[in-house]
Amino acid sequence: MASGLALSNDFRNCPYSGQVPPIRTPVSPVRHLVRARDLADSRYTEPLTVDDLAASACLSRAHFSREFRRAFGETPYSYLLTRRLERAATLLRGTDYTVADICMQVGLTSVGSFTTSFTRAYGVSPTQYRASFPSAASLAPIPLCVLKAYGRPAPANSTIGEDSE
Repeated sequence: MASGLALSNDFRNCPYSGQVPPIRTPVSPVRHLVRARDLADSRYTEPLTVDDLAASACLSRAHFSREFRRAFGETPYSYLLTRRLERAATLLRGTDYTVADICMQVGLTSVGSFTTSFTRAYGVSPTQYRASFPSAASLAPIPLCVLKAYGRPAPANSTIGEDSE
């Protein structure tokens, strides 16, 4: 262990439990942390917790939190919240979804906590942040001919908008 490598031998909380553990080989501890960080990046919309991230790295919650902070410079919770807030900012700039809808889409459950966290991170509330960008409707204008074609009631035998068989 003096070389900075840890032996991977704790399989109790590992998502691969039930399988025959591999032969004990030196594994870089950062590899497990990167797996957890990748999980946070790809599944931030789900109700992930630090316990879920620690389990994906096959580490206890406390050890995982210490090692994650040492490797990436921030706590796992802070990293996950930052990813969620970055995605929320993107949705606020590019869509007309309500703040509550965006809050739920990025995996948060409390609009109040979302607004407070967003304000701390960006210096303005989500509503003020959105107001500083052009509306989403102006970003993707729909041609008038398309609006007229889909705005009219279709005749009974029309296949507009339907798959023909």
